[in-house]
Amino acid sequence: MDSIDLLRIGASIVALLVAIIGHEIMHGWVAYKYGDMTAKNAGRLTINPISHIDPVGSLLVPAMMYFIPMLFGSDGGFLFGWAKPVPVNIRTVMNNGGYGAAMQVSLAGITYNFLVAAFASALLLSMPQPLVSDTLVYVFAYLLVMQIVVINVVLGIFNLLPIPQFDGAHFVQYVAMKYKAYAIAEWFAKMERYGMIIVLVILVTPIHQYVLIMPVQFVLQLLLS
Repeated sequence: MDSIDLLRIGASIVALLVAIIGHEIMHGWVAYKYGDMTAKNAGRLTINPISHIDPVGSLLVPAMMYFIPMLFGSDGGFLFGWAKPVPVNIRTVMNNGGYGAAMQVSLAGITYNFLVAAFASALLLSMPQPLVSDTLVYVFAYLLVMQIVVINVVLGIFNLLPIPQFDGAHFVQYVAMKYKAYAIAEWFAKMERYGMIIVLVILVTPIHQYVLIMPVQFVLQLLLS
C-alpha cells in the first residue's frame, strides 16, 4: 500500500464523516426549527464526530464495504455507512408544522447530501487532476473533494429508497398519513424491525447494482459531466 492509497483511504474516511454527520445534524436542525428541542438538549446539534459515531454504521460497515472487495482482487469498494440517528420528537414537529414539517425533517439529511455533492462537484471540476509533481497536500485535497461528491451521492440515493426505518420510508409514511392512507403508514411502521435485514440483503446481493449503483452512476454523470 503506497502513499496514494493511504491518502485515498484518509480522504474517504473524512468524506464519510462529513456526509453522515451532516446528514444527521440536518434532521435535528430542521426539527429544532419546528420547536423540537430533543436533538439540541441531547447535544446532537454539534459537528463533534464523537457525538455521532455509531460503532457498526460508522466503523464496521464502512470498513467491510471498502476492504472486503480487495480480498477478491478488486481495488476496493465504495464507502457506505451511517451515524447514530439524531433523536427527534416528530409529534412536536407535526403539532407545530403538520405533516409537511415531518416530511421536511425526513428529507433534511438527503437534501444536505445532494447539496454538498453539488457544491463539491463544482469545486472538483475547477481543480486540475493531480500530477506527479504536485504536493501530497494537493493530492489529498483533490481526493477528498472527489470522495465528498461520491459518498454524499451514495448516501443521498440510499436514503431515498423506501426502506423501513430509513428516510425514504419515513417520507412515504408522512405522505400516506397526510392523505389518510393509514394502511400504508402502518405497514411501514410494522416493517421497521426488518429494516436492517433489508439493507443487508440489498448490499450483499446483485440487487444493489440496480437500486444503488446505477442511480449513483447516473447522478454522478450529471454532476461531473
